[in-house]
Amino acid sequence: MGIYLNPGNSGFAQICRGEYVDKTGLVELINQRINGPENLLCISRPRRFGKSYAAKMLVAYYDRSCNSHVLFDDKKIAETTDYRKHLNKYSVIYLDITTFISEALTQNRLLQDVPGMIQEALLKDLAECGFQVREGDSLNDNLVRIAGQPDGGKFVFVIDEWDAVIREAKDDPEAQNKFLTFLRGWFKNGQFTPKVVAAAYMTGILPIKKDGSQSSISEFDEYSMVKPLFFDKYVGFTEDEVRCLCEKNDVDFKIMKQWYDGYVFRNVGSVYNPNSVMKSIRFDEFDSYWTETSAAEGLMDYISKGYKALTRTIAELIGGVAVKVSITGFANDLTTFRGRDDVLTLMIHLGYLAYDAENKTVRIPNEEIKLEFQKAVREVKHEATMKRLEESNQLFFDTIHGKADAVAAQIEKIHMEETVPLHYNKEDSLRSVIKLAYYTYRDHYVQFEELPGGEGFADVVYFPRHDSDWTTLVIELLILRNLNLCCVS
Repeated sequence: MGIYLNPGNSGFAQICRGEYVDKTGLVELINQRINGPENLLCISRPRRFGKSYAAKMLVAYYDRSCNSHVLFDDKKIAETTDYRKHLNKYSVIYLDITTFISEALTQNRLLQDVPGMIQEALLKDLAECGFQVREGDSLNDNLVRIAGQPDGGKFVFVIDEWDAVIREAKDDPEAQNKFLTFLRGWFKNGQFTPKVVAAAYMTGILPIKKDGSQSSISEFDEYSMVKPLFFDKYVGFTEDEVRCLCEKNDVDFKIMKQWYDGYVFRNVGSVYNPNSVMKSIRFDEFDSYWTETSAAEGLMDYISKGYKALTRTIAELIGGVAVKVSITGFANDLTTFRGRDDVLTLMIHLGYLAYDAENKTVRIPNEEIKLEFQKAVREVKHEATMKRLEESNQLFFDTIHGKADAVAAQIEKIHMEETVPLHYNKEDSLRSVIKLAYYTYRDHYVQFEELPGGEGFADVVYFPRHDSDWTTLVIELLILRNLNLCCVS
């Protein structure tokens, strides 16, 4: 047993001692690909979406240096045909790239040194785990020779935070290129990959960085927040899983849904942020736990970029409006932006925005992320955005105090600014105007749309929060011949 080679199952064992939501079905998807033409997988997810949990689970399942029956025999994977065929049958190379970055920084080394540090560590582990290492031979040469021996066999590679170098060395293209070249030596090498790699599972925040228009390691199948495909139910917690957790822990599911739901995929429906769900249960408090991630620090940088229409787009998103976006052409890094759409695409991968693949739109997914946007907008202090904030606050004051002329004037102002003439009299357009006009509602309200009321539905309703003394607002939109009418009560 080594540090990076066959590290054992202690990481997953520790996870299982807590309240573990069974995601072992992921193992079956990897088993189906082992030694096949689609055995290289890259799974990108936002921070705190269970990436490291999944990596430790895979290590515990495949690692031949341990016996993991006690961890998996009562899990979903045990019900599958190939469960025992692959359990603890492979040598596993498990790398958390952030570990090597931390070591490099501690030792005052360059991030360009990370590939060399990985090779040194693995050569040391190979020797300590009893494999014969030939001095003078490269790591790859040793791995090829070991994999071809009767007591050797192919390796399963599990690489967590694969993109850490791309993110941390965002202004150092040489460090990025050296790291990508290192990965290509493993996974884009006809003399190495088919002889050594049984399967590779890489996970990170970003998809694989592009080299021009193509992925720089093109052999990988990629599954991201934009297109999770078969891995959609393993992005986070499904609604059924969250409902069970709420019932088990006597937590209000409706409030949980409002706070942490919002990422929706075609085949699985709603997906929740696992970290936030578990912390809200543990601390018995619904709140934003996003601020604990380093990703939150970057939000202000992204929304403050001076691209055309970005300020307006942020205002629309905070107002609850779904915004059209083109996700093509994004370079999969933190610095290469062509405009507004690339910024929005990055925020999809970071988890700030939820992507609707059918309509090709983005929106802020839930209450937790809405709070983070509001904080960031106030910190960034966009002149136009701050003006809209002040106008929205004034509109609430005028509405609550019955100043009908002022309310009508402000809503008409937003209507004229935000609606093209062709759609001026459409109810959907007016609904968007209302949400933009009242977009600071989260300070005092919870917003609902199409709420049942009497014989029909109220178009937009603002219910005061438990700690607010503001009155309930019910907004009804009417189309009479060619006139828009907005009734607020």
